[in-house]
Amino acid sequence: MAEFITISDAESGMRLLRWFLRHYPAMLQRDFYKLCRGGQIRINSSRCKGMEILTAGDKVRIPPTLKSFQHVEKTENGERYSLTDLEKLRKCIIHDDADIVVFNKPAGLAVQGGTGIKKSVDKMAAALFPYDKISLVHRIDRETSGLLVVAKNQKAAQDLSKQFQNKTAHKEYLALLQGVVAEKSGTIENYVAKGRVYEDFAKIPDNAGAQRAITEYKVLGEASGLLTWILFSPKTGRTHQLRLHSAFSLHAPIVGDDLYGNRENRLDGVFGSVLNTQKLFLFAYKITLRHPGNNKEMTFYADVPDFMQSVIKFFEFKLP
Repeated sequence: MAEFITISDAESGMRLLRWFLRHYPAMLQRDFYKLCRGGQIRINSSRCKGMEILTAGDKVRIPPTLKSFQHVEKTENGERYSLTDLEKLRKCIIHDDADIVVFNKPAGLAVQGGTGIKKSVDKMAAALFPYDKISLVHRIDRETSGLLVVAKNQKAAQDLSKQFQNKTAHKEYLALLQGVVAEKSGTIENYVAKGRVYEDFAKIPDNAGAQRAITEYKVLGEASGLLTWILFSPKTGRTHQLRLHSAFSLHAPIVGDDLYGNRENRLDGVFGSVLNTQKLFLFAYKITLRHPGNNKEMTFYADVPDFMQSVIKFFEFKLP
Protein backbone atom coordinates (compact mmCIF):
# COMPACT_ATOMS: atom_id res chain seq x y z
CA MET A 1 0.00 0.00 0.00
CA ALA A 2 1.24 3.46 -0.88
CA GLU A 3 2.36 5.84 1.88
CA PHE A 4 1.66 9.58 2.02
CA ILE A 5 4.15 11.96 3.62
CA THR A 6 3.28 15.57 4.49
CA ILE A 7 5.92 18.17 3.63
CA SER A 8 7.16 20.12 6.66
CA ASP A 9 8.07 23.81 6.91
CA ALA A 10 11.75 22.86 6.80
CA GLU A 11 11.25 21.15 3.42
CA SER A 12 9.20 23.92 1.82
CA GLY A 13 10.83 25.28 -1.35
CA MET A 14 12.63 22.05 -2.18
CA ARG A 15 12.23 20.39 -5.57
CA LEU A 16 10.56 16.98 -5.62
CA LEU A 17 13.61 15.24 -7.10
CA ARG A 18 15.90 16.64 -4.40
CA TRP A 19 13.42 15.62 -1.71
CA PHE A 20 13.41 12.02 -2.93
CA LEU A 21 17.18 11.83 -3.26
CA ARG A 22 17.52 13.20 0.27
CA HIS A 23 15.26 10.50 1.72
CA TYR A 24 16.05 7.62 -0.65
CA PRO A 25 19.69 8.13 -1.75
CA ALA A 26 19.95 4.57 -3.07
CA MET A 27 17.28 5.24 -5.67
CA LEU A 28 18.52 6.03 -9.18
CA GLN A 29 17.25 9.17 -10.89
CA ARG A 30 16.05 7.19 -13.90
CA ASP A 31 13.90 5.05 -11.58
CA PHE A 32 12.52 8.19 -9.96
CA TYR A 33 11.46 9.66 -13.32
CA LYS A 34 9.99 6.32 -14.38
CA LEU A 35 7.80 6.30 -11.25
CA CYS A 36 6.71 9.86 -11.98
CA ARG A 37 5.76 9.02 -15.57
CA GLY A 38 3.77 6.02 -14.36
CA GLY A 39 1.86 8.09 -11.83
CA GLN A 40 3.33 6.16 -8.91
CA ILE A 41 4.76 9.33 -7.35
CA ARG A 42 2.20 12.10 -6.90
CA ILE A 43 1.79 15.44 -5.15
CA ASN A 44 -1.63 15.99 -3.58
CA SER A 45 -3.00 13.16 -5.77
CA SER A 46 -1.82 14.94 -8.95
CA ARG A 47 0.68 13.52 -11.42
CA CYS A 48 4.10 15.16 -11.45
CA LYS A 49 7.22 15.36 -13.60
CA GLY A 50 9.84 15.53 -10.85
CA MET A 51 10.98 19.15 -10.78
CA GLU A 52 7.95 20.59 -8.98
CA ILE A 53 8.65 22.85 -5.99
CA LEU A 54 7.17 21.54 -2.77
CA THR A 55 5.37 23.69 -0.21
CA ALA A 56 4.59 22.99 3.43
CA GLY A 57 1.49 20.83 3.75
CA ASP A 58 1.84 19.07 0.39
CA LYS A 59 1.19 15.33 0.55
CA VAL A 60 3.66 13.24 -1.45
CA ARG A 61 2.65 9.72 -2.50
CA ILE A 62 5.38 7.14 -1.85
CA PRO A 63 4.83 4.00 -3.94
CA PRO A 64 5.10 0.59 -2.23
CA THR A 65 8.12 -0.28 -4.36
CA LEU A 66 10.21 2.28 -2.43
CA LYS A 67 9.84 0.42 0.85
CA SER A 68 12.99 -1.48 -0.05
CA PHE A 69 14.92 1.79 0.16
CA GLN A 70 15.73 2.94 3.67
CA HIS A 71 14.51 6.38 4.72
CA VAL A 72 17.69 8.10 5.97
CA GLU A 73 18.91 11.42 7.22
CA LYS A 74 20.69 13.91 5.01
CA THR A 75 24.34 13.05 4.46
CA GLU A 76 26.73 15.55 2.89
CA ASN A 77 30.52 15.68 3.18
CA GLY A 78 30.42 13.65 6.37
CA GLU A 79 27.63 15.70 7.92
CA ARG A 80 24.43 14.11 9.16
CA TYR A 81 21.36 16.04 10.14
CA SER A 82 17.68 15.28 10.15
CA LEU A 83 14.65 17.30 9.12
CA THR A 84 14.01 17.76 12.83
CA ASP A 85 17.43 19.42 13.09
CA LEU A 86 16.54 21.75 10.22
CA GLU A 87 13.27 22.66 11.87
CA LYS A 88 15.10 23.44 15.13
CA LEU A 89 17.49 25.74 13.26
CA ARG A 90 14.57 27.43 11.48
CA LYS A 91 13.10 28.26 14.89
CA CYS A 92 16.40 29.99 15.77
CA ILE A 93 15.89 32.60 13.02
CA ILE A 94 15.29 36.08 14.45
CA HIS A 95 15.48 37.99 11.15
CA ASP A 96 15.16 36.93 7.52
CA ASP A 97 15.01 38.98 4.30
CA ALA A 98 16.30 38.78 0.73
CA ASP A 99 19.90 39.55 1.72
CA ILE A 100 20.54 38.20 5.21
CA VAL A 101 19.32 35.71 7.77
CA VAL A 102 20.19 36.13 11.45
CA PHE A 103 20.24 33.14 13.79
CA ASN A 104 20.31 32.86 17.56
CA LYS A 105 22.71 29.91 17.39
CA PRO A 106 22.48 27.34 20.20
CA ALA A 107 25.59 26.31 22.11
CA GLY A 108 27.22 23.17 20.73
CA LEU A 109 26.35 23.74 17.06
CA ALA A 110 29.32 24.36 14.76
CA VAL A 111 29.13 27.35 12.44
CA GLN A 112 31.17 25.82 9.62
CA GLY A 113 31.39 22.22 8.44
CA GLY A 114 34.62 20.25 8.30
CA THR A 115 36.28 16.99 9.26
CA GLY A 116 34.51 15.39 12.19
CA ILE A 117 31.68 17.94 12.16
CA LYS A 118 28.28 16.21 12.16
CA LYS A 119 26.12 19.34 11.90
CA SER A 120 26.92 22.94 10.97
CA VAL A 121 24.99 26.14 10.39
CA ASP A 122 26.39 26.77 6.90
CA LYS A 123 25.29 23.40 5.48
CA MET A 124 21.94 23.40 7.25
CA ALA A 125 21.19 27.01 6.24
CA ALA A 126 21.92 26.06 2.63
CA ALA A 127 19.28 23.33 2.97
CA LEU A 128 16.79 25.77 4.52
CA PHE A 129 17.36 28.29 1.71
CA PRO A 130 18.06 26.15 -1.38
CA TYR A 131 17.67 29.03 -3.86
CA ASP A 132 20.03 31.43 -2.09
CA LYS A 133 23.82 31.50 -2.06
CA ILE A 134 24.52 31.05 1.64
CA SER A 135 27.84 32.52 2.83
CA LEU A 136 29.35 32.94 6.28
CA VAL A 137 30.56 36.48 6.96
CA HIS A 138 31.78 36.02 10.55
CA ARG A 139 32.17 33.18 13.05
CA ILE A 140 31.48 32.30 16.65
CA ASP A 141 32.84 29.26 18.46
CA ARG A 142 30.85 26.04 18.48
CA GLU A 143 30.54 26.30 22.27
CA THR A 144 29.37 29.94 22.12
CA SER A 145 25.68 30.70 21.72
CA GLY A 146 24.04 33.77 20.23
CA LEU A 147 23.87 35.96 17.16
CA LEU A 148 25.20 34.79 13.81
CA VAL A 149 24.60 36.80 10.63
CA VAL A 150 24.62 34.85 7.34
CA ALA A 151 24.55 36.35 3.83
CA LYS A 152 22.09 35.04 1.23
CA ASN A 153 23.79 36.36 -1.92
CA GLN A 154 27.25 37.32 -3.13
CA LYS A 155 26.75 41.09 -2.92
CA ALA A 156 25.55 40.86 0.68
CA ALA A 157 28.45 38.55 1.55
CA GLN A 158 31.04 40.98 0.19
CA ASP A 159 29.46 43.96 1.95
CA LEU A 160 29.07 42.25 5.33
CA SER A 161 32.52 40.66 5.21
CA LYS A 162 34.04 44.13 4.79
CA GLN A 163 32.02 45.45 7.73
CA PHE A 164 33.24 42.70 10.03
CA GLN A 165 36.83 42.96 8.77
CA ASN A 166 36.88 46.75 9.10
CA LYS A 167 35.16 46.59 12.51
CA THR A 168 32.31 48.84 11.41
CA ALA A 169 30.02 46.04 12.52
CA HIS A 170 29.90 45.98 16.31
CA LYS A 171 29.37 42.94 18.53
CA GLU A 172 28.67 42.63 22.24
CA TYR A 173 28.84 39.49 24.36
CA LEU A 174 27.59 38.59 27.81
CA ALA A 175 29.62 36.17 29.92
CA LEU A 176 29.74 34.69 33.40
CA LEU A 177 33.26 34.46 34.80
CA GLN A 178 34.55 32.32 37.63
CA GLY A 179 36.35 34.83 39.82
CA VAL A 180 36.35 38.55 40.58
CA VAL A 181 37.62 41.20 38.16
CA ALA A 182 39.62 43.89 39.95
CA GLU A 183 38.99 46.76 37.53
CA LYS A 184 35.25 47.06 36.87
CA SER A 185 35.69 48.44 33.36
CA GLY A 186 38.53 48.89 30.94
CA THR A 187 40.26 47.80 27.76
CA ILE A 188 42.39 44.70 27.35
CA GLU A 189 45.06 45.07 24.68
CA ASN A 190 47.71 42.44 24.03
CA TYR A 191 48.60 39.66 21.58
CA VAL A 192 47.16 36.16 21.27
CA ALA A 193 48.30 33.06 19.40
CA LYS A 194 47.67 29.33 19.64
CA GLY A 195 45.90 29.51 22.98
CA ARG A 196 48.40 31.87 24.60
CA VAL A 197 48.40 35.55 25.57
CA TYR A 198 51.47 37.76 25.15
CA GLU A 199 51.67 41.12 26.93
CA ASP A 200 55.08 42.10 25.56
CA PHE A 201 55.44 42.07 21.78
CA ALA A 202 59.23 41.81 22.08
CA LYS A 203 58.92 38.48 23.88
CA ILE A 204 56.75 36.77 21.29
CA PRO A 205 58.55 33.87 19.51
CA ASP A 206 59.14 34.45 15.80
CA ASN A 207 57.01 31.47 14.78
CA ALA A 208 54.11 32.16 17.16
CA GLY A 209 52.00 34.05 14.62
CA ALA A 210 50.59 36.27 17.37
CA GLN A 211 47.97 38.89 16.51
CA ARG A 212 46.92 42.04 18.31
CA ALA A 213 43.74 41.52 20.34
CA ILE A 214 41.61 44.29 21.87
CA THR A 215 38.56 43.85 24.09
CA GLU A 216 36.57 46.46 25.98
CA TYR A 217 34.65 45.22 29.03
CA LYS A 218 32.30 46.36 31.78
CA VAL A 219 31.36 44.43 34.92
CA LEU A 220 27.58 44.24 35.27
CA GLY A 221 27.33 42.31 38.54
CA GLU A 222 29.02 39.98 41.02
CA ALA A 223 27.93 37.09 43.21
CA SER A 224 29.50 36.41 46.64
CA GLY A 225 32.99 37.16 45.42
CA LEU A 226 32.96 34.05 43.26
CA LEU A 227 31.27 35.03 39.99
CA THR A 228 31.37 38.04 37.68
CA TRP A 229 28.65 38.96 35.19
CA ILE A 230 30.34 40.93 32.41
CA LEU A 231 29.75 42.67 29.07
CA PHE A 232 32.44 42.28 26.40
CA SER A 233 32.85 44.41 23.28
CA PRO A 234 35.65 42.93 21.14
CA LYS A 235 37.42 45.35 18.83
CA THR A 236 39.32 42.58 17.06
CA GLY A 237 38.17 39.10 16.16
CA ARG A 238 40.90 36.64 17.11
CA THR A 239 40.29 32.95 17.71
CA HIS A 240 39.07 32.40 21.29
CA GLN A 241 39.83 36.06 22.04
CA LEU A 242 37.24 36.53 24.79
CA ARG A 243 37.99 33.18 26.37
CA LEU A 244 41.72 33.96 26.45
CA HIS A 245 41.26 37.49 27.75
CA SER A 246 38.95 36.23 30.50
CA ALA A 247 41.28 33.46 31.66
CA PHE A 248 44.68 35.13 31.31
CA SER A 249 44.11 38.90 31.31
CA LEU A 250 41.26 39.16 33.82
CA HIS A 251 42.31 35.95 35.65
CA ALA A 252 38.68 34.81 35.72
CA PRO A 253 37.89 32.13 33.11
CA ILE A 254 34.44 31.84 31.60
CA VAL A 255 32.25 29.35 33.44
CA GLY A 256 32.10 26.09 31.50
CA ASP A 257 35.35 26.71 29.60
CA ASP A 258 37.13 23.36 29.75
CA LEU A 259 39.88 24.59 27.44
CA TYR A 260 41.12 27.63 29.38
CA GLY A 261 39.35 27.21 32.72
CA ASN A 262 40.65 25.54 35.87
CA ARG A 263 39.16 22.06 35.84
CA GLU A 264 40.47 21.37 39.35
CA ASN A 265 38.73 24.43 40.80
CA ARG A 266 35.12 23.73 39.90
CA LEU A 267 32.37 25.53 41.76
CA ASP A 268 30.53 23.26 44.16
CA GLY A 269 27.78 23.58 46.75
CA VAL A 270 24.85 25.84 45.87
CA PHE A 271 26.70 27.54 43.02
CA GLY A 272 27.73 24.24 41.49
CA SER A 273 24.16 22.96 41.57
CA VAL A 274 22.80 26.12 39.90
CA LEU A 275 25.39 26.31 37.13
CA ASN A 276 25.32 23.91 34.21
CA THR A 277 29.05 23.89 33.53
CA GLN A 278 28.62 21.48 30.64
CA LYS A 279 27.94 24.57 28.54
CA LEU A 280 30.03 27.69 27.97
CA PHE A 281 28.56 30.82 29.57
CA LEU A 282 29.49 33.08 26.65
CA PHE A 283 26.67 34.59 24.62
CA ALA A 284 26.74 36.80 21.50
CA TYR A 285 24.08 39.21 22.70
CA LYS A 286 24.02 42.15 20.28
CA ILE A 287 25.18 43.05 16.76
CA THR A 288 24.95 46.43 15.01
CA LEU A 289 25.64 46.67 11.28
CA ARG A 290 24.52 48.37 8.08
CA HIS A 291 22.10 46.35 6.01
CA PRO A 292 23.80 45.36 2.73
CA GLY A 293 20.61 46.04 0.76
CA ASN A 294 19.51 49.50 1.93
CA ASN A 295 22.57 50.66 3.94
CA LYS A 296 20.41 51.37 6.99
CA GLU A 297 21.90 50.74 10.40
CA MET A 298 20.31 47.76 12.13
CA THR A 299 20.78 46.37 15.63
CA PHE A 300 19.88 42.79 16.51
CA TYR A 301 19.43 41.37 20.00
CA ALA A 302 19.14 37.70 20.88
CA ASP A 303 17.21 36.13 23.71
CA VAL A 304 19.50 34.71 26.38
CA PRO A 305 19.51 30.88 26.23
CA ASP A 306 17.59 29.00 28.90
CA PHE A 307 20.67 27.60 30.65
CA MET A 308 21.94 31.16 31.20
CA GLN A 309 18.53 32.69 31.86
CA SER A 310 17.96 30.58 34.95
CA VAL A 311 21.34 31.63 36.37
CA ILE A 312 20.65 35.32 35.67
CA LYS A 313 17.39 35.09 37.60
CA PHE A 314 18.93 33.15 40.49
CA PHE A 315 21.73 35.68 41.05
CA GLU A 316 19.52 38.66 40.06
CA PHE A 317 21.93 39.82 37.38
CA LYS A 318 20.77 42.56 35.01
CA LEU A 319 20.96 42.75 31.23
CA PRO A 320 22.65 45.85 29.72
